[in-house]
Amino acid sequence: MKSIKTPWFLLLPLALLALWHVAVTQHWVTEGIIPAPAQVIDSWSTWIFGSPTQSLSPYSGTWVANVLYSSRRVLEGFALAALVAIPLGIMIGWNRMVAGVIDPSIQLFRPVPITAWLPFAIAVFGIYDASALFLIGLGAFYPIVVNTTHGVRDTNLLLLRAARMMGANTGTVLAKVVFPSALPSIFTGLRLGIGVAWTAVIVAEMIAVKSGLGYVLWDAYYVGRMDICVATMFSVGLLGFVSDRVIVGTGRLALRWRTLEAHQ
Repeated sequence: MKSIKTPWFLLLPLALLALWHVAVTQHWVTEGIIPAPAQVIDSWSTWIFGSPTQSLSPYSGTWVANVLYSSRRVLEGFALAALVAIPLGIMIGWNRMVAGVIDPSIQLFRPVPITAWLPFAIAVFGIYDASALFLIGLGAFYPIVVNTTHGVRDTNLLLLRAARMMGANTGTVLAKVVFPSALPSIFTGLRLGIGVAWTAVIVAEMIAVKSGLGYVLWDAYYVGRMDICVATMFSVGLLGFVSDRVIVGTGRLALRWRTLEAHQ
């Protein structure tokens, strides 16, 4: 019989939940500012399963719709970032002239926070989805392109020399040697990028659009519904965690050859 693994990963969340409950019930925090866990769970349940027409809460039954709005924006912005960043990162890592022309500009703009781009995005794209996609794509772009570049530059020189000795042209070397070698770094960049994408969508939806979890977060704060604010934070964390697990699972499938190679 297989032994049942102890879910150690639950220890820290449960401990934090217990500390949160005690802090509220013992009035360690200002009463009315931070809601109790039970209140958040009740409000979250109404937000998800409640009827929009049979409840006094304006948030009742709107969770799924807002999750879909935010998820669509994250996926579209993240996909655009990956489609640009991965090929560009390969070229920067492979070609010194491309690196000399493009990489300094990337490193110049990379430290600029997403919030600093908000006025620019609204001025150019208006209060529409295009603003959110720009911010999400820009935020996800930098970790993907930087990690892809690192992965390409870290390719084993012996593999490159062997491929060239066998007569492989540049396209074949990039496709058969460099790209597979850089895949672990690329997936690291994708994991970092999806995390930034979820951060960016909340920032964008607070100001640049009028729907999604970020909009709900700001609206709930404005009317003093801290229980909904906390439920929104947990929702974003859960969605980000699921997105990360999807990328990790995809990476394991794509890099299965490395595991098989290690056991030979």
